[in-house]
Amino acid sequence: MDKADTSDWLIDSLTKEIAAFIVEDEKIEYDEALRKLYNSKIFEKLADKDTGLYREGAAYVYQYYLKEDKR
Repeated sequence: MDKADTSDWLIDSLTKEIAAFIVEDEKIEYDEALRKLYNSKIFEKLADKDTGLYREGAAYVYQYYLKEDKR
């Protein structure tokens, strides 16, 4: 697996984990959780490989999502 494949895999994995956190905390369906995450600024940063955010843990990134969601 090359670097691009690895980063894509990590972004995909984090997206699934963070969506699961949203489902659990907000008591919503998985599809709705994904929609909320995909439309967030934190997802823009997560998907931007230059930020390196995809190298962090899901719980760490989720905390940023929660801060953004409260605004």
